Amino acid sequence: MITGVSHIAIAVRSLEETIPFYRDVLGLTLEGTEVVPDQKVKMAFFLAGQTRIELLEATTEDSPISKFVAERGGGIHHLALRTEDVSAEIARMQEQKIRMIDSAPRGGAHHTRIAFMHPKAAHGVLLELTEESGSH
Repeated sequence: MITGVSHIAIAVRSLEETIPFYRDVLGLTLEGTEVVPDQKVKMAFFLAGQTRIELLEATTEDSPISKFVAERGGGIHHLALRTEDVSAEIARMQEQKIRMIDSAPRGGAHHTRIAFMHPKAAHGVLLELTEESGSH
């Protein structure tokens, strides 16, 4: 079951150039940064109420974020929905013939378990299912 919005992910060319806007102009609290090597991305996290804003910077030229930024110049990359059991959500989506990018959970930032739904299955939106650490 989906329990809320975990985060909104925004692809950027440079965290160094973008962080000051979210921190100093918008006044959001920078929670920190993290590199997720298997996703080829460095992230910065801001708290906005109960939702995080996650800035994504590619760490390699073949990163999906690098391709996204090259094609679109940055912007909203995906919407992450919180769930208590990402494995159960994957199974539920597959039962409904929803096309998933991930057929099994994988590791995400903050020790989460995540899975992505194909944007064609979600009316053009890349959706991430996110299970917080210790949820299941």
